[in-house]
Amino acid sequence: MSTAQETVEYAAEEAPRLRWAEHAPEVYKAMIRLDSAARQGLDPTLYELVKIRASQLNHCAFCLDMHTKDALAAGESVERIVQLSAWQESRHFYTEKELAAIELTEAVTVLTEGFVPDEVYDRAAGHFEEEELARLVAAITVINAWNRFGVTFRMTPGHYRPGQHT
Repeated sequence: MSTAQETVEYAAEEAPRLRWAEHAPEVYKAMIRLDSAARQGLDPTLYELVKIRASQLNHCAFCLDMHTKDALAAGESVERIVQLSAWQESRHFYTEKELAAIELTEAVTVLTEGFVPDEVYDRAAGHFEEEELARLVAAITVINAWNRFGVTFRMTPGHYRPGQHT
C-alpha cells in the first residue's frame, strides 16, 4: 500500500553534449534569422504543427518541448497536438490545408524514402499560394536543421518557456 507522501524518483537529467550556440554564435544567429524569415506569412498554428510533426519524426525532444509549449500558448488544443503523431487516423482533427502541410512535412523530413512525391507536393500546392508554399518548405527545412542540432548535441528538454526564443 502506498501513501500520498510517497515520492517518485525520476531518471537523472542529462546535460547537453555541447552548448553549440555558445561555440558557433554566428551560426545560431543565422538560424534565428532564417527561422524568422520562413515563418513570415504562415499561420502561427500551422507553423507550430509543422514544427511538432517534424520534431516527432526526428525524435528531437528539445524541439518537441519547445513547439508544443508554443502551440499551447498560441491557443492550439492539447487534443490536436496529441493526435498529430497519428494524423492519418485522426484526419478529422485538421483542416485539409493543415493535412496537406503535415503530409508535406513528412515527405520533406523523411527523404530516405525517396523524393517528395508529386501527389504530396501537388496537394500542398493546391492549398497554398506559391509564396506561402515556399515559406512552408523553408519552415520545414529550418525545423529539420534545428532538430539535427538538438538531437546531435542532446539538448535537454523541459526548461523552455513559451515564447522564450521569439
